[in-house]
Amino acid sequence: MVMSVLEEMRIRSLGVIDDAVVELSPGFTAVTGETGAGKTMVVTSLGLLLGGRADPALVRIGAKNALVEGRISVPDGASAVVRAEEAGAELDDGVLLISRTVSAEGRSRAHLGGRSVPVGLLAELADDLVAVHGQTDQQGLLKLSRQRQALDRYAGDAVAVPLAKYAGAYRRLRAISTELDEITTRARERAQEADMLRFGLDEIAAVEPRQGEDVELAAEAERLGHAEALASAATAAHAALAGNPEDPEGIDATTLVAGAHRALEAVRSHDAALGALAGRIGEIGILLGDVAGELAGYADDLDADPLRLAAVEERRAALTALTRKYGEDVGAVLTWAEQGVARLLELDGDDDRLGELTAERDALRAELGGLAQALTDARTEAAERFAAAVTAELASLAMPHARVSFEIRQTEDPEGVEVGGRPVSYGPAGVDEVELLLAPHPGAPPRPIAKGASGGELSRVMLAVEVVFAGTDPVPTYLFDEVDAGVGGKAAVEIGRRLAKLAKSAQVVVVTHLPQVAAFADRQLLVEKTNDGSVTRSGVKVLEGEERVRELSRMLAGQEDSETARAHAEELLATARADR
Repeated sequence: MVMSVLEEMRIRSLGVIDDAVVELSPGFTAVTGETGAGKTMVVTSLGLLLGGRADPALVRIGAKNALVEGRISVPDGASAVVRAEEAGAELDDGVLLISRTVSAEGRSRAHLGGRSVPVGLLAELADDLVAVHGQTDQQGLLKLSRQRQALDRYAGDAVAVPLAKYAGAYRRLRAISTELDEITTRARERAQEADMLRFGLDEIAAVEPRQGEDVELAAEAERLGHAEALASAATAAHAALAGNPEDPEGIDATTLVAGAHRALEAVRSHDAALGALAGRIGEIGILLGDVAGELAGYADDLDADPLRLAAVEERRAALTALTRKYGEDVGAVLTWAEQGVARLLELDGDDDRLGELTAERDALRAELGGLAQALTDARTEAAERFAAAVTAELASLAMPHARVSFEIRQTEDPEGVEVGGRPVSYGPAGVDEVELLLAPHPGAPPRPIAKGASGGELSRVMLAVEVVFAGTDPVPTYLFDEVDAGVGGKAAVEIGRRLAKLAKSAQVVVVTHLPQVAAFADRQLLVEKTNDGSVTRSGVKVLEGEERVRELSRMLAGQEDSETARAHAEELLATARADR
C-alpha cells in the first residue's frame, strides 16, 4: 500500500533556526543534537504546517516573519488529495506543497498547493497525514475525555455507529428540553402578552374598521366642512358657462361660443382650414355644455348637513384612537389584527404544545437510555481488546509484567436517563466515564495512569497506545517529541526497537536525546548551532558512518572521542542492524 511521506521541511527565522532544510525519508528518522540546539523546532514547524496556533514569539529576533514549507508525497485518491483539490490546490507530480508564514505582529497565512487557504484547512488535512506526539500529548492522555476518545477511536464503527445514533437523539432531546424550559419559564410573560392581544383585538373588533376607510372619511370631512363655499363656487361657475336665469340679458360662455360657431359655419365651405376651426369650436361648445350640466348637478347634490359632518368626525376619532396604538393607518391596524390573531392562537396552543413536548421528551429519554446502554456495551467489549493489545505492546517496551485495563463507570443522577435500572448523568458522548488503569507489576492494584505511572512509564504507555492505533487506524507519518522522556537503559533500547518496528508500516520521525533510540533509526539527523547561536542550512545534516558513531558517543558519554563510548555506540548500531 502506498502511503503519504513527509519528504522535506524548510524552516526560516523560527526560534533559533535561521534558515535550515530538514530532509526526511520513509522509515525511522531520529533527530538529535545538543540541548537547546533547536531539535524541538522540528516539531514546532510541523505543528505550524498542520494548522497549529501561530505564536509571534516564535519569530526569530530581528526577522519580520517566520516561514515553514513542507513537501508531502501523497498517493492519488487519498482523502487529503481530494480535500486539497477541492480547495483549489495543485499537486506537483504527486507532491503536496504546504507553507505557513507567521509575522512578528502575529498575523498568519497558509498556502496549499500554491493556493492561499484558511489555516483551518491545514488542521483538517493533519488528521489524515500526520500524528504528532509530544510531552503535552502525554499530559493530554491523563484527561478522562481523551481516554474515552482513544477507546472510541480504537473501537471504530462498533462504537461510532451507536454513538452517532445516540448523538442524534441527544441533540433532539436538548432542543425539546430547551423549548419546554422556555414555555414553562415564560408562562407569566406569555399570559400577559395574550391578555394584551385580546384587549387590542376586542378594541379593533368594536370599531370594525374597513380597508381605506380613513382616507375616504378624510376626503368627506374636507368636503362637508367647506360645503357652502363649494356650492357658491359651483353656482358661479355654472352661471358663467350657461347663464343666470335671473339675468336673461347677461352674456355667458355657451352663448358666445355658439355665436362664434355660427359665424364660421356660414363660410366653412370656402376654406377647409376655417372649416376645421369651426369643428373644434363646436367641440368646445359640447364640452362647455357637459361641464355646465355637471356643475348644476354638483350644486344640487352637495350635502351641507351638519349632522353628517359630526358623524364623520366621530368615526374618524374612533379610527384615530386605533392608529395611535396599532399602526400608522387603518391598513396597518388591520395587519396588526391579523398577526395578533395568529400569535394568540400560538400562545393559546402552548398548553397543548406543552403536553406534546413533555410526552416527546419522556419518549426520547427512554430511547436515549437504550442507546446509551448499547454504547456502553460496545465500549466495554472494545476496552477488553484495547487493553489486551496495549498490555502486549508494553511487554515489548520493557514492561513485561505491566497490565493495562479500562474502568467504565456511570455517575448516578436523579435528573439523568435510566440505564441498567438506575438514573445516571449523560452528555453528548454517552453516559460513560472511561479511565485507563495501569498495574505496573504483579501484585500492584490497577490505578489511574495519572497516579500509577511514572514519567517513563507514561511515555511507554502512550507509545504502546499509538502502536496499537497503527494496526487499526493507521496514520502515514508519526512524529514523536521526546517520547522517551524519563526512560533509560533497557527500556530505552526496547522503545527504539518498537519504533523501528512501527516504521516498517509508517514513516516515523523521533526527536530524542537517547542514543539507544537513535541507534535504531534508518536515518539520523543532527541539529547543531553555529558560533553565533543560530541554526543555518549547514546545521541540519544527515549523519552516516563515522559521523553517526561520534554523535552517538556524545549522546552516551558527552565525549565524541571516548573509546569506551565509541565501542558502546558501535555495539548499539550493530544490535539495531541485527534487529532490522
